[in-house]
Amino acid sequence: MSDDNDMRSHTDLTDSRTISAVTAAAVTRRRTLLVLLAVIALTGVYLVGAVSSGGLRASASTGTTTSSSAQPSTSGGVGGPGITVSGTADVAGTPDTLRLDLSVVATATSVTEALGKANGAAGAVQKSLLGSGVTKKDLQTSGLNIGPRYDYANPGAPRLTGFEVSESLSAKLRDLRRAGDAIGKAVGAGGNAVRVNGVSLDLEETGALVSVARGAAFADARNKAEQYARAAGRSLGEVVSVAESVANPSPISMAVDALPATAKVPVQPGSQNVSVTVTVVFSMS
Repeated sequence: MSDDNDMRSHTDLTDSRTISAVTAAAVTRRRTLLVLLAVIALTGVYLVGAVSSGGLRASASTGTTTSSSAQPSTSGGVGGPGITVSGTADVAGTPDTLRLDLSVVATATSVTEALGKANGAAGAVQKSLLGSGVTKKDLQTSGLNIGPRYDYANPGAPRLTGFEVSESLSAKLRDLRRAGDAIGKAVGAGGNAVRVNGVSLDLEETGALVSVARGAAFADARNKAEQYARAAGRSLGEVVSVAESVANPSPISMAVDALPATAKVPVQPGSQNVSVTVTVVFSMS
């Protein structure tokens, strides 16, 4: 009986050790699996971070790089995928328009009488300009001013002496060969009431000049780009983008002194420049 009990105890101890060994092996496998999963997760996080921070570089043996940006370089250098250069061209042209700004001034003891005198002088000036070839669309009344006139001989008690009316007029004269004669006749028609406020020359028809300047500016930009490409030992590719800036000439003022009636104003148009600047991005290979 005692032998049977000893044998049973030995069997139970053996079974207990076997179960413990199996349990330990299971725990070890579980730990190994958890460690493997953790390594995989960390590797995934690293890969995502590397891609979001600027891209993965290929093996050095391939000699290529995958970049997060494929846009041409905006600098003037030649080290990137493209080259940016600027070209400028100025083209001279002869002014084609003369702008005349004048006014008529009349005084009288009443507003009605002063306004009537100013209207008469302004009407005569307009009629003269229209007769000299100025079109109605190029003739414009630009201002009207009515104010009292005082005698300040006694500063303590100024005395009203009448009223002054000023009417302003602007005109564009497009035939410069007749412009001087037209100004003289207009001043003569208005008489002593006329005041010439300013004369300026302008170049309005710039379309053809801009076209020529645009072509020359682009050729200048391409020439610069080819020089940089040769210096870098590379070939100039296609145009990626073009941007331009056009600077039209500003009107040139002419000094006009007091003119006697029927005087002819000498007009020398001279020349003015139209400027075009282009910024061109070329690809390179």
